[in-house]
Amino acid sequence: MKYLYFISLLLCAAPSLAADTLVFTCERLENNYTETYQFKVVTASKNQKAKVFVDDRDLDRVSELGQQTVMSILIAEYTVLISMEAQFPPENFDGVQYGAGSVSTMIAINRPTGQLRKVQTVKGGILSATLGEGTKIYQEQCTAFIKP
Repeated sequence: MKYLYFISLLLCAAPSLAADTLVFTCERLENNYTETYQFKVVTASKNQKAKVFVDDRDLDRVSELGQQTVMSILIAEYTVLISMEAQFPPENFDGVQYGAGSVSTMIAINRPTGQLRKVQTVKGGILSATLGEGTKIYQEQCTAFIKP
């Protein structure tokens, strides 16, 4: 009986850990450049998969310039984990031909501290030529928006 009470308490409390939407204001610093943006994570519902938005732009995008897909989102009490993949077709820019490319991105946000860590792996394409091919790690600071 004692375990039944504990299990029912756990089942009732667990949904309260999940939020419908998590909103962060994040700041990226690079050299002498500072960018502030809104980072929003919307949990999945019965009719829609979980979504990620940067300044209200849906990061699940498809166009003639390529495809970016949010692969997975995990929201826990202390951490938010996001996995994304992007594919870019070959392109010609300023008379230079670039092959197809891809970017794999993993984002981890420490909810109590607001620290955002992003690991990006660039392979091929124009981004490889401009940013450099390989894996880079970025760190940003975010503040959670708390509903009044």
